[in-house]
Amino acid sequence: MSKGLSKIFSSSLLGVDAYLVEVEVDIHPGLPAYTTVGLPDTAVRESKERVRSALKNNGYEFPSQKITVNLAPADRKKEGSSFDLPIAIGIISTYLNFPEEKINSFLLMGELALDGRLKPIKGALASAFLAKEKGFQGIILPKENAREASLVEKINVYGMNHVIEVVEFFLGEVKSENKFELAEFNFSPVFDVDFSDVKGQFHVKRALEVASAGSHNVLMIGPPGSGKTMLARRIPTILPEMNIDEIIEITKIYSASGLNLEDGIIKQRPFRSPHHTITDVGLIGGGQIPKPGEISLAHNGVLFLDEFPEFEKSALESLRQPMEDGKVIISRAGISVTFPSKFMLIAAMNPCAETMGFSGEEYDCTHYQKMKYYSKLSTPLLDRIDIHVEVPKVKFHEMISDGNEESSDKIRARVEKARKIQWERFKGKKIWANSQMGKKELKKYCVLDGQSLQLMEMAMNRLKMSARAFDRILKVSRTIADLEGEEHIKSYHVSEAIQYRMLDRTFL
Repeated sequence: MSKGLSKIFSSSLLGVDAYLVEVEVDIHPGLPAYTTVGLPDTAVRESKERVRSALKNNGYEFPSQKITVNLAPADRKKEGSSFDLPIAIGIISTYLNFPEEKINSFLLMGELALDGRLKPIKGALASAFLAKEKGFQGIILPKENAREASLVEKINVYGMNHVIEVVEFFLGEVKSENKFELAEFNFSPVFDVDFSDVKGQFHVKRALEVASAGSHNVLMIGPPGSGKTMLARRIPTILPEMNIDEIIEITKIYSASGLNLEDGIIKQRPFRSPHHTITDVGLIGGGQIPKPGEISLAHNGVLFLDEFPEFEKSALESLRQPMEDGKVIISRAGISVTFPSKFMLIAAMNPCAETMGFSGEEYDCTHYQKMKYYSKLSTPLLDRIDIHVEVPKVKFHEMISDGNEESSDKIRARVEKARKIQWERFKGKKIWANSQMGKKELKKYCVLDGQSLQLMEMAMNRLKMSARAFDRILKVSRTIADLEGEEHIKSYHVSEAIQYRMLDRTFL
């Protein structure tokens, strides 16, 4: 390699995955100039000033010559500040004697402060996976990202605090290693809320337990102040704990999005609650350089949409395919990015736009007002919501009672038991819960006896339920049976599932 030319390996993000970027630095005589090529964004182009100050403030030379930085492959847009460190090392390596074999054995990432400190970057976990896949000896990155990157086994993670440490490492003067084993992480989630906080609403708690056991989508309908949001925020406390693969999946998404990671990992299932003014791109994902949306940030967790009918109709309709497929594909000119979106949808709404509570047992709104409000929600979207449950106003005696409300731990134990049954049932298939069953699985695992069939017939005819509710009732019935450890679906399982189709029974 020419003395004025150096090559450092780094990475950039495409969606939530990383791809290899070769950072080539060429320095040759000429009028002082600094040019960055390879489709850099503004943050990459501004690296010139950060690198210049960091090097000069630490006694390193910033050549007064023509400097060309090439980021290959040149046909992909590069963004972010993580190229500061490889560019700086590339410049230094043109006049310091770094062993070429050693410098080409590592993937480098890091943003530089003006005093040479290394600041955290996005996508460290994805870059660590890339380093392992490409056979690098290790990855060098800011120390704040080291724990996150060390979730990847069989790759050396070097966490550095300062550019001087990186230079000394390549000169062989210091070996700075910050390596964590998976066993060192505490994966147990800690919750600030619990279902025991909720007074009354026993039938709603039961519905949410069933939903959590089968990963069913839920629509809660009730007046303001009845506890819909309070109940929704406690759903993650009864969902099964994430396994290591799920933890890595969601940590990778949050890391690529630049969100804060406590202790370097996401330990509990996400709960995302976007405001109803969110745009389609904010909800689904996208942008000129595709970024994960709220549905991907809710991957393996809960997406809570309060004031459900107030969301833009186009945003709600765009949920339909991700809810079915567990992923969303964003296509732009020349690229197509897939984001995972395996989430439980929990939606909440008032009985109608004008309601302020109850009058006795009835809502303070007319049938016409209800129909007008619900018309904002399309039938295909409601088809994908298995459970519709009414959330009534909490009665006074329930609010002041000292009754022993069931804790989240007890509910989660039953949910985990039911999930284990499903994991065994669907082993080897791309199905993770009862809610994902197709026609083939329904026919095999949701066989009804004579009494159950009669009950279903009555529900379809007398309660005027549509055929589209049939499959949802079967799936929920299967989950209720799993909660009780029953191999076969009984008539009382079907009866309970029918009660969870409020909209079919009342308004549609």
